[in-house]
Amino acid sequence: MSARPTESTRPVAGGSGTWTAKLTAWIEGLVPKGQWLPDRQPAYVASWVYVFGVACLASLVVVIVSGLVLTLGGVMWWHSSSVGHFVNSVHLWSVELFFATMVIHLWGKFFMAAWRGHRGLTWATGALAFFGSLGTAFTGYLIQTNFDSQWISTQAKDGLNAAGIGAYFNVMNVGQMVLWHVSLLPLVVGTIVGLHLLLVRRRGVVPPIGAEAPDRMMQPGPPLPPAAPEPSARRPVPDVSSDERARTSSGVRP
Repeated sequence: MSARPTESTRPVAGGSGTWTAKLTAWIEGLVPKGQWLPDRQPAYVASWVYVFGVACLASLVVVIVSGLVLTLGGVMWWHSSSVGHFVNSVHLWSVELFFATMVIHLWGKFFMAAWRGHRGLTWATGALAFFGSLGTAFTGYLIQTNFDSQWISTQAKDGLNAAGIGAYFNVMNVGQMVLWHVSLLPLVVGTIVGLHLLLVRRRGVVPPIGAEAPDRMMQPGPPLPPAAPEPSARRPVPDVSSDERARTSSGVRP
């Protein structure tokens, strides 16, 4: 008689047809297993040209964190507080470092033809992140609430009016520029950067021109075969069948 199933062994209603199971399968299908945080990389990744992408991402994290602190302090905090002035300086120089490393990373991948190996979308998202960052930096200059921001806004307003978008993108309105700089443009840039990183993890880093990318360069390597035992000084005992052992133990000789 079979045992009665308990509450923990009973099947759950829905199974693989639920939306959570489908969402889990879709997420797991975006990046193959073992490629999110690989423990092995090809030898050419040790080159300096592959460093600037990570440096750009690290500086972006500092930009976001320092920008959030400035947002909590308010638009006048960095003018009236020494701590706010320090955070504003950290935010400014992290932006400078972000653009410097991004430009080097962009040009380096351009001369490496980084769109090879079905990586065209990876290259496109990186270029879009660059152009989106330009708009974010521009609105950041407009909300400094100093003479520089006033000069930039008045000069930019004429150009935007000539392009016919001055009524929708009013650079003289500080509140609107704060909204663009803090909420809208960072959301766009963050989404594009996230998609870019997802594609990099999915396709892998592009190899140099002329170098062949390994088939499993992002996957953990196969386990090593067991080491062979050290040769013994004794003479190896020949393999004896079970019938011969039985005849030998009973005193019967062939």
